[in-house]
Amino acid sequence: MAEHEHDHEHEDVEHEHLEDQDGDAEREAEQLARKRIALAQIRQFGDPVLRMRAGEIETFDEELARLADRMIALMHDADGVGLAATQVGVLRRFFVFADDDGDHVVVNPVLSRVEGDPDLDEEGCLSLGTVRVPVERRLEVTVEGQDATGEEVKFELEGLPARVVQHEVDHLDGVLIIDRTDESSRKEAMAQLRPRLLIASR
Repeated sequence: MAEHEHDHEHEDVEHEHLEDQDGDAEREAEQLARKRIALAQIRQFGDPVLRMRAGEIETFDEELARLADRMIALMHDADGVGLAATQVGVLRRFFVFADDDGDHVVVNPVLSRVEGDPDLDEEGCLSLGTVRVPVERRLEVTVEGQDATGEEVKFELEGLPARVVQHEVDHLDGVLIIDRTDESSRKEAMAQLRPRLLIASR
């Protein structure tokens, strides 16, 4: 290979590497933009709807299916693994969550089994910004309910998905992770959240 040809090939490789970097930067910027847009549509701490109990669902129609699809999209865009209807301002008793098997909708959920040794771990929430607090939960659960069409569903979960489902059921009862943590962690969380409350009240 001639030296000139080798230099030309080296330039091509560098050019491709720069294009890859530019592509990665564009994807990251797009992802961040989607996340900001998604979080802007999710109710944040201080919104009274987050403290209300959601009502049972009796009608399974296209509106419910569309809302479920929208919530699944918002959950992913916001980098979440679960989202309750109350978090989008809808006082209807259902949530969506994702696990290794894909995305799921659970309407009128009932935790029919909660077992296992208590496990203490940090939890975050799409409605609480960057706040994370330790929450103790049991990590073997069975949740039963219906899907968006009214068909019965049942999930037997362990580990993180079990924690997620309990977190979302709490939302439907108006309960937040700051209610489930210890007093010291709650005070630290509120110190972060109070400025947001003041901004929201203006």
